[in-house]
This record gives sequence, C-alpha cells and structure tokens, in this order.
Amino acid sequence: MMRPELHSIAASFLVLCCFGCGIRVGGRSREASVPRPEDELKFDVLYRQNCAGCHGANGRNGAAMELANPEYQALVDDASLRKWIGKGMPQTQMPAFAISSGGVLTDKQIDILVQGMRRSWSQPVQVDQPARPSYAEIQAGDPTRGKAAFQTFCGSCHKNSKQEVTSPDYLALMNDQAIRSIVIAGRTDIGQPDWRNDKPGKPMSDQNVSDIVHYLASLRTSTPGQPYAEQWERTE
Repeated sequence: MMRPELHSIAASFLVLCCFGCGIRVGGRSREASVPRPEDELKFDVLYRQNCAGCHGANGRNGAAMELANPEYQALVDDASLRKWIGKGMPQTQMPAFAISSGGVLTDKQIDILVQGMRRSWSQPVQVDQPARPSYAEIQAGDPTRGKAAFQTFCGSCHKNSKQEVTSPDYLALMNDQAIRSIVIAGRTDIGQPDWRNDKPGKPMSDQNVSDIVHYLASLRTSTPGQPYAEQWERTE
C-alpha cells in the first residue's frame, strides 16, 4: 500500500504533466487560454496595441494625427484609412501594419480598426456648414499665394516661430497629404482650429488649403536634422 506522502508526490507530478503537455484540465487547456495575435478581433485591444502610442490613448493628445477628431473622420474615407494603416504613409513616421506589407495585422483586423474608429468617433455632419475642402488635392496650389494665405489664416498662432510648423525638419516628417489633413481638420486636442478658422465667416477655400500646403512643402528639406549647405559655407 502506497504511503500518504507518495500519494501527494504522485498527484503533483500528474498535474505538472497535464499542464506541460497541454492536456485539458477542468475543461480548459493552457494553449486555449492564450489567443494567437491574428485571432484578436476587439477594436479597443487592437487600437491600444498598435495605434495609441502615436495617436493617443483615446485618439487624442498623441504626437500624430488626432483620429478622434470628428472633422477628420468626416474628411477621410474608408479606403484611405485602410491604405494608410495597411501600407503606411510615405514620407511620414506612419509604418505599414498589414501582414502583406511586413506588418502584424490581418486585413480583417484592419477593417475592425476602421469600423471601430467610425463607430467611436464619427459624428453627423452639419448640413448648414460651408463646403469642406476636399481630402485629396483637386486644384494645384501655388507657394506664393500660399505664403500670403498662411499669414492670413495661420499667422496669428504660428508667427514668431511659435509652434514651428514652418521648420524644414518638421516638414520633412510630413508629406503633403498629412499637412493637408491637419490644415483642414485641425486638432481640437491642442486648440488648433479647422478649415472654418477662428474668424467667423472666413473659412478656408479648397484653393486656400492647396496653396498653404504647397507653401509649406516648399520649405521642406531633404536632409532633416543635418547641417544645411549655407551653414557649412559659413563655418569654412
């Protein structure tokens, strides 16, 4: 007859074997309790794991675009959101997340992110507001006109190097579409007005937006963070 202490040792050994081999214990297995990454289908979890670090915990107050801004959600279409999430946005810090582009998300997970943003952050569009400028550029912009428009619509906040959006280094991290989106949608989380401006009755036109984008793009440098040619010449 087996002694009591041997019964205890044998029982402990059996439990360890069951967990180590993934045998079902009490109706569950250890493997079943840990879902595979591609099986995660909850918007909140997917957003927290992949988006919150740049766009903010609730779509606001992040370093990147304010995704919870209703004006941005009304501006951008589903196809563009899927493209930027899946393939990344060239000339910006937005990486590609689709597995087909070297990322970690399936097409279904990307769809869940897009649908979750719409469900969480979209609001009905005001029917009596002026026509919103288009998401993509329709009319070619002019940098000279854009400089004047920048002073008219943006200068009160950005003059004297306050919030240096005219910095060549900053602009090197923003492609034209990213600039256009922020100019139109604004950023409510940091108090930046949208295209309707903070001057009643003086919203930006589609042409104003295109001109401002081209003006800012003309200030961009191809060597961000590095000394410029004229600086080298002054030190030689």
